[in-house]
Amino acid sequence: MDLQSKIYIAGHRGMVGGAIKRYLEARGYTNILTRTSSELDLRIQSEVNHFFATEKPDYVFLAAAKVGGIVANNTYRADFIYENLMIEANIIHAAYQHQVTKLMFLGSSCIYPKLAPQPLKEEYLLTGLLEQTNEPYAIAKIAGIKLCEAYRDQYGCDFISVMPTNLYGIGDNYHPQNSHVLPALIRKFHEAKEQGLASVNIWGTGSPMREFLYADDLAEACCFLMENYSEKELVNIGTGEDLTIKDLAILVKEIIGFEGDLAFDTTKPDGTPRKLMDVSKLHALGWKHRTSLQEGVSLAYQDFLTKI
Repeated sequence: MDLQSKIYIAGHRGMVGGAIKRYLEARGYTNILTRTSSELDLRIQSEVNHFFATEKPDYVFLAAAKVGGIVANNTYRADFIYENLMIEANIIHAAYQHQVTKLMFLGSSCIYPKLAPQPLKEEYLLTGLLEQTNEPYAIAKIAGIKLCEAYRDQYGCDFISVMPTNLYGIGDNYHPQNSHVLPALIRKFHEAKEQGLASVNIWGTGSPMREFLYADDLAEACCFLMENYSEKELVNIGTGEDLTIKDLAILVKEIIGFEGDLAFDTTKPDGTPRKLMDVSKLHALGWKHRTSLQEGVSLAYQDFLTKI
């Protein structure tokens, strides 16, 4: 990518797209294309085709998606599979039709089987059953990977796929019902501190293990791979380090300064027992994350404070 290349970021107002936009702008890229969902409905093929025909982007970061935590994924199952399938199919096909130089599709670690060996290697895709609570979203993301592979196979398109681990950071979603675990914990502990509560209720047993990557690190990795990787196989993006939800809760509790207790609601689902990415492929290509979890959560909390 040249500094003058026309780069379209689909989903620039989300946490991931916003981080990619910040990263590119900070490095002097001057021709970044964005559209809000009210300006361009990515679920409607004719609108997407018109946008690509008019703007003719050189590079595309496909970060637009309908996303949410366990509750949202399990409640709005039809919305999650339909909207994500439409968004990715429309953009990938339009990128082929209008001869985009390169496209990156961003998936999710939930594409891997629920009980896959740990850490999760790229080749574990489609080797077992998915986690039931987010299966529709995962299937949509798998379809996006296979779209990129198919357009590469049939038409020679330079379309690549990357699989981020659990993300957090600036611009995260802190909604009480629809957020992921880390932003949900930030909100819970902050509100408990403000209200002087004796304890914070946490879903599940606290035993599942999760890996977390700061969104600005993901943006750097995506731009690195856009410049340095052009193969059919997907690439995991993560830290290669994980911790239990209980230890995560303790970390967030300490950063926010909540002095009460943790109460685990074991009637609520835990989700996948462990999700740790094997990032040896990414490390071998020459990229490694920079931001520690403690530093990242502190930055995320400061961002949360600006939104309340």
